[in-house]
Amino acid sequence: MEINATYTSLVALGDSFTEGMSDPNPDGSYRGWADVLAGRLAARTPGFRYANLAVRGKLIGQIVEEQVDAAAAMKADVVTLVGGLNDTLRPSCDMGRVKALLGEAVERLAPSCGTLVLMRSPGRNGPVLERFRPRMEELFAYVDELAARRGALVVDLYGAPVLGDPRLWDVDRLHLTGEGHRRVAEAVWQTLGLPAEDDWRAPLPPGVPPAWAARRIADARFARQHLVPWIGRRLTGRSSGDGRAPKRPELLPYEPLARDVR
Repeated sequence: MEINATYTSLVALGDSFTEGMSDPNPDGSYRGWADVLAGRLAARTPGFRYANLAVRGKLIGQIVEEQVDAAAAMKADVVTLVGGLNDTLRPSCDMGRVKALLGEAVERLAPSCGTLVLMRSPGRNGPVLERFRPRMEELFAYVDELAARRGALVVDLYGAPVLGDPRLWDVDRLHLTGEGHRRVAEAVWQTLGLPAEDDWRAPLPPGVPPAWAARRIADARFARQHLVPWIGRRLTGRSSGDGRAPKRPELLPYEPLARDVR
């Protein structure tokens, strides 16, 4: 990959990870790694254009149906696609179908853009990751296969131990904090052949583990505020993204939101 490459446009596809949860702006909207990356690319290239079609809760079939054609029509220099992980977290998951849909997305996007970027998504260390690890690793192995077939780049976030550190995850245990998103932006930046600003893989400083009572209180709060509502949506077929539009649906000159650049 060329060092100091110039990119003039970016389109990001996916779910909550790419929308930017849980990296809030002061107005309650979300920033996230894709917005951070776009801000940094725009600082290098006047007239840089950016679209973010990602919507929280989307399954890979919805990403293919609602985002892929729109992204392909934009003919961007860089397209990022991260999807399928929400599917793997469902109790009933047809991995054959998930991989087929992801493959369809890649086949439709690759010819339409300059550089297609795929990811092996990060996972928070804990029992949830262990339960779904086999599905995730099956998905990531297929991501590698697709990238080799279509000449796409792969950002290996899953292989970075620091991104499993619970301190980089929000209290919902599903989404990265602002620092986590910043590290992902740096990882994609470097994968695109741009000069490193820091070591995004660097471990966090040693911390003092929370006391047993504090952990139990946190577990109870997590179950009440996040786990029970999540299970309820799964049982009723609802999604947190139902009726929600993408935050940047058109490929337009980049305009920073409150905290896109820092």
